[in-house]
Amino acid sequence: SISQTNVVGSITRMSNKKGDAKYFETTKKGEIHDLRTELNSFDKNKIKDAVKKVIAAMTVGKDVSDLFPDIIKSMGTEDIELKKLVYLYIINYARSQPEKAILVVNTFQKDARSHPNPLVRALAIRTMGCIRVDRITEYLCDPLAWALKDQDPYVRKTAAVCVAKLYDINSELVEERGFVETLRGLISDPNPMVVANAVAALTEISELSGIDKFGINSSTKLKLLTALNECTEWGQVFIIDALAKYDASPKDAESIAERVAPRLQHANSAVVMSAIKVIMNYLDIIQDKALVATLMKKLAPPLVTLLSAQPEIQYVALRNIFLIVQKRPEILQHEVRVFFCKYNDAPYVKIEKLEIMIKLASERNIDQVLMEFKEYAQEVDIEFVRKAVSAVGRVAIKLESTAERCVNVLLDLIKLKVNYVVQEAVIVIKDVFRRYPNRFERVIFDLCESLDSLDEPEAKASMIWIVGEYAERIEDASERLEYFMETFEEESTMVQLQLLTATVKLFLKRPEGTQELVKKVLDLATESSDNPDLRDRGYVYWRLLSTNPAVAKAVVLTEKPVISGDTHVFDAPLLDILTANISTLASVYHKPPANFVKGGLQLKFKRDGFAESKEDSDSYSSSAEESGETGSEESGSEEGQSEGDSTESEPEQITTATKRDSEPQNLLGIEIGFDDNVKSDAVVPPRVVATAEQGHGMEVALQYARRNNVPYFDFVLTNRSFQSTVTNTAIKFNKNFIGLKNTEPLKLQEPLVPNASVTISVAVSATDAYNETSDGSTNVQMAMKTNLGVFYFQDAIPVEILFEESGKLEKAKFLKLWQEISGDQEEFLQIHGVRGDVDSVKELLKKSNIFPIATRNVRDVGVVCYFSTSLRNVPLLLELTFGEGSSCKGCVKSSVRYLSRLALNAVHAKLTA
Repeated sequence: SISQTNVVGSITRMSNKKGDAKYFETTKKGEIHDLRTELNSFDKNKIKDAVKKVIAAMTVGKDVSDLFPDIIKSMGTEDIELKKLVYLYIINYARSQPEKAILVVNTFQKDARSHPNPLVRALAIRTMGCIRVDRITEYLCDPLAWALKDQDPYVRKTAAVCVAKLYDINSELVEERGFVETLRGLISDPNPMVVANAVAALTEISELSGIDKFGINSSTKLKLLTALNECTEWGQVFIIDALAKYDASPKDAESIAERVAPRLQHANSAVVMSAIKVIMNYLDIIQDKALVATLMKKLAPPLVTLLSAQPEIQYVALRNIFLIVQKRPEILQHEVRVFFCKYNDAPYVKIEKLEIMIKLASERNIDQVLMEFKEYAQEVDIEFVRKAVSAVGRVAIKLESTAERCVNVLLDLIKLKVNYVVQEAVIVIKDVFRRYPNRFERVIFDLCESLDSLDEPEAKASMIWIVGEYAERIEDASERLEYFMETFEEESTMVQLQLLTATVKLFLKRPEGTQELVKKVLDLATESSDNPDLRDRGYVYWRLLSTNPAVAKAVVLTEKPVISGDTHVFDAPLLDILTANISTLASVYHKPPANFVKGGLQLKFKRDGFAESKEDSDSYSSSAEESGETGSEESGSEEGQSEGDSTESEPEQITTATKRDSEPQNLLGIEIGFDDNVKSDAVVPPRVVATAEQGHGMEVALQYARRNNVPYFDFVLTNRSFQSTVTNTAIKFNKNFIGLKNTEPLKLQEPLVPNASVTISVAVSATDAYNETSDGSTNVQMAMKTNLGVFYFQDAIPVEILFEESGKLEKAKFLKLWQEISGDQEEFLQIHGVRGDVDSVKELLKKSNIFPIATRNVRDVGVVCYFSTSLRNVPLLLELTFGEGSSCKGCVKSSVRYLSRLALNAVHAKLTA
């Protein structure tokens, strides 16, 4: 990212030259007066020394802004070093003293336009770009325009970066002066560094605006690939990263991948990682299977080579390799030995290597991997040893055929009698039991022998779970649980909850002789504990056991779901985002850029083939009209069926991309607060958006639906307070991404007593003014007022409930609108991981009021489907192009581009849910 110059860093580097350390020494009182005297001296050497002292004082945090008029007197000097120092001073103090900064504008303009030294011309432009003061910004435009056309390439490349800085300060000014078009022109510049800086600037401007400002076409692509061979290593990174965002056709992807592949052997690891990113992104697009296999073979050596670099680079490489291995494990399937830990590896490197070894473990290499894990489990680094023991269990869960060998290794480790090894082994064996129930009970005896060595809550809780789960097979199960019961009140909540449940299980499986034990634990849980979770669970068990033991057995001893063998993996959509951002912070954090960077949207540079030309439009028009030969218009019977579906058939529950990782489950089968007579086309299951703690005792869950052509928010209100009755409620929406507001009040029909729930449906409409979100967020902030207090919460709203039934267009009107809406009003998105075929996609979208209009087959492209819908009474035209595999290309056109973007994101979420 091109950011404001690090002034302090620049100052420090400049001032740390040999002999300049003296300027940072503590000076006497009256320093400002003495410096002013020296700055006004006629001796040039004295002036330079004085300026250095000023810069040194500024660097260590002293306020020397009073010297501004005296410093700028030296701006006209021909001494390059002195001029740089003066410019650094101006950058630092221009924002705090904008009135004085205006005085230097004429000198900047003079230097930028007519100074014979290109270094000075570039320095003037760079400095003006770093002064983020509106009053100076307007004076930057003319010098910047001159610099972009300067004869010297050094000045042009500096000016290209300055355009991006100016866009961040005042984007409208950049658009008005046509600087973006000038940047596009610089891509044809004969100097490769100018091209690289222009690419970097255009990329950043596109990311800041959320709009493709690049406009890559076949000619541009060739120029970028040509410049790639000649520019510096960091210039190559800029160009390769831009190509990684290019929405290439299969043919383009093949040629780009082949041209970028030689960079895999580059000495700079940043270039290597950028090249890997391009190839990984294009492997999904390339249709030549032989080329895909060749490219994957080429990826392995550079990844392995990166593991010979410094520890910090190794760590970044390993975090990226983790993503690559999950996306395409065959790339490194034969290289597991490379990830074996060395004795001198940094701890953080070792842990990342462990994760990748787990991913690469297979029946072919399991013996080697387990031998390594067993050796790691005997090292001195306790944290690493724990990770190694856990890794053995995770491999057992992942590979069923190797589970027996993994369990044997865990037993060998338990016999070492090392406290922390035993405790981690107990924890992981509990997971193995859940993965393979009733298979490895033979190890229970060895585990019970280690009971005395357990002192960590998680290990204790795991052991108690094992005893309770297999109580009928452990002869002295009651004595084992009594051992833990002695310290019940001192144990953590995790252990107490497990002990309570395990004792109830024991009683239900072996009632004889365990009544006193279960009564004791229930008394401790309900009478001696202040923890509400423990107390509530105790009451539930007590009532179940006292009223209907058969029901208690059915509830407590119910068959548990087998845990997944696919642990520590990312969902496909998230994995696509992370692999598209290889070699960035997103791939190190393993989080999407939008989570930690303002405006961190996934942006694709569309190719010119997607921007529909007049020829394309005519082709669509003629082929859509000849539906009997090349396409099929959706029939009237389907339309009638669609209308029937909306009133008679039960709607399909769709889980969108906004679904949370964990949702409350009703383990006892008790329905809470839903009216059976309310028919709901909900697209997101109800989920808690405000806890009782946030709501002063009121818990709020939300469900979204569209009924009778109206979007609804179904509020599930639960009074979690102990004594207070809720008598009144009100809701208010903050200004949001689509202008949502409630059209009816959130009103209780009767008071809500403690522990009671009620569902209230509130109709909403998207008719208010709205705030455009640059990051694609659909969060809506709400405030709720009750007699218990006012509280605030927010949730991501599924846009699909806002698509209107009036969005179905006649074919003629669709064609007319398609041709009338200009190409710059289009939004494009590559959608990976589409669930189902074309027909099922049509049916799925129809249920969200996205109506199919026509379908046609296009040679060498695939099946193209056209849909229409409406949002805020604005018609939206959708085109989906299905090629081979589970991906498609989406395009939405409308008169309001922001609404197109929202609709396309909603379609993406629906097709990949």
